[in-house]
Amino acid sequence: MSAETTSLIRELDCRISDGIEVRLLWRPHDEVVLVAVSDARTEESFTIEVRAGENPLDVFHHPFAYAASRPKLAAIAS
Repeated sequence: MSAETTSLIRELDCRISDGIEVRLLWRPHDEVVLVAVSDARTEESFTIEVRAGENPLDVFHHPFAYAASRPKLAAIAS
């Protein structure tokens, strides 16, 4: 991801627990909210888009439940 693209994404919240980092992100140019998850132990990561009608904080607090029902997006750079 380019530096220009990264600057268009704003981090609204972040939490880390047991090596798993969860970030709540917002792209103001298209009003999209994303939740990015990365596991430091396995080096796996995924990003999911919050859909219309979903509570962004609910997706942020339960990303694995939401990820199970949809395709993942490319990883967002840290």
